Amino acid sequence: MKEFDYLVIGAGIAGCSLVHFLKNYSSSILLIDKNEDVAFGASGAAGAFLSPLLGKPNKFKDLVTKSLNFSINYYKEFFSDELINCGTCRIPKNQEDEEKFQSYIPFMDFEYEKFEEGCFFPIGSVVKPYEVCKKLSKDVDKLFNFNVTKIERIEDFWLINNEIKAKNLFLTTGANISLIDEEYFDIRAVWGQKIDILTSSKIDINYHKECSLSKSKKIDENRYLVSIGATHNRFNKDMKNSSYNLELANINKIEHNEETKEIIEADIQKLLKKANDIKELNNIEVIDVKIGARASSVDYFPMVGKLVDSKKSIEKFPHIKNGTHIKNENLIMKDNLFVLNGVGGRGFVLSLYLANQLVENIFNNKKLDDEITNYRLFSRWAKKQK
Repeated sequence: MKEFDYLVIGAGIAGCSLVHFLKNYSSSILLIDKNEDVAFGASGAAGAFLSPLLGKPNKFKDLVTKSLNFSINYYKEFFSDELINCGTCRIPKNQEDEEKFQSYIPFMDFEYEKFEEGCFFPIGSVVKPYEVCKKLSKDVDKLFNFNVTKIERIEDFWLINNEIKAKNLFLTTGANISLIDEEYFDIRAVWGQKIDILTSSKIDINYHKECSLSKSKKIDENRYLVSIGATHNRFNKDMKNSSYNLELANINKIEHNEETKEIIEADIQKLLKKANDIKELNNIEVIDVKIGARASSVDYFPMVGKLVDSKKSIEKFPHIKNGTHIKNENLIMKDNLFVLNGVGGRGFVLSLYLANQLVENIFNNKKLDDEITNYRLFSRWAKKQK
């Protein structure tokens, strides 16, 4: 049986960022994914746009600003070939949105200028999802096409499918939280679709209105490659008989059933309509479509760090259920089990920053911000268990 000091389940941008920073401290790392390669889930279906969050000051905006500054600088220094920094124009959706934009102007965190119908941010960029994840996870042992169905704590190790042992286990599985048996760990799957098109229209920068439109890449004398993303679908019915199934692997390489095809085609038309509302696109040919499920927490903040063991914590402090406050450090945690999840549609902005924060917390005892830890969700959940 193979043993590793650090095992990461999930090879999207969160998992690949995590192994990248773990490499600074250990060579005994294994990255596992049910798909055949990195970035084959939501990360591969992402537009991977990097742009500021607009709004009045709040903790989530502060987190995005810190993460964007960190990530842009990191991509520039270590992955410049995968970064396209051409600026992004943010355009209000309607008059109400325009009024909001005006109210946000005193609180802009990044340099901007008025441009066309919106605001142009020079920091706005896009990265190549697959190439970034591939390079982040370089020189790390990997196991693909491996579906983890069981994790179990045995003595001082985590046992994976009764086949692999790990001293420390990290779950970066996004919207699929089937391996986490904790009711408070509440993740919502938001399915998104990105399309790549060929068009005779040249786009000079990135745009964002109701969708994101990438700067074009010249293919030949008359054609340009443009990416458009993304849709937002939350299904209220059971989708297990479609490709919108969190248990499926390699969903963008399988044959879709009719229901899935109908949703995909409808979303293509939505994206093309929204993109044409930004810039007129002529002679369009859709050449690639990818779907994936983004992971969003109930309060939209990411979930980072150790997991609270709810059963043992309530057994030790039953009055938690009456609303009594218990210091976080006194709660019972699951041994050597960590998560990095809930990055939503800003995975390529948040993940590098959060992964670095988590690794520095583990190895150098750097404190994690309260709003990104799992304590907050446990506390809210526990008070409802009367």
